[in-house]
Amino acid sequence: LPAGPPRPQVIALQGPIRLMLPVSLSRVTALGYHASADGALALRPVGRQGNRGLVGRVARSLFGGGGSGLRYYVLGGGSGPATASLDVGAPPGSDVYSPVDGTVVGITPYVLAGKHMGARIDVQPSGNPSIIVSLTHLRPDPNLTVGSTVTATTSKVGTILDFAKVESQALARVTQDTGNHVAIAVHAATPSLP
Repeated sequence: LPAGPPRPQVIALQGPIRLMLPVSLSRVTALGYHASADGALALRPVGRQGNRGLVGRVARSLFGGGGSGLRYYVLGGGSGPATASLDVGAPPGSDVYSPVDGTVVGITPYVLAGKHMGARIDVQPSGNPSIIVSLTHLRPDPNLTVGSTVTATTSKVGTILDFAKVESQALARVTQDTGNHVAIAVHAATPSLP
């Protein structure tokens, strides 16, 4: 059952953009970063890396650091920056809230393996027209329209869909389930033509 809005918690940064946890913490199964071939910008994870190598774990135990925040995993795969796409794992049907304050500038069909699978929701963060935050792997909230103003962790944008039958989800390697999630990526906004 949906658990309501998440409490405000920064999970990633992209320049001045602070991405907030979009799903109630009680529903989160894992956070995973991976590369993306679609030109997404690198995100800076907030928290501690759960699959850090031996050298990183020894350095952290000797010198401290990285001990607070949520645990995340770097999953590899794809091309581009290793942290270009963030998967926030949660069971299908979990409510998803906007990770930023802003305006919805696009709601387009998301097609995977030739099947229509929910939508891609694009949000332009308040005060930053050069960036678009995109969310996929979700069914959009029926009240959401292009032009809607959204508030981080308060405005529901959709619910997580079950993608287990159409793709092998990388997040499944670090969870006890099939790895369903909402995917978040940040792109440079395409300049509009005069």
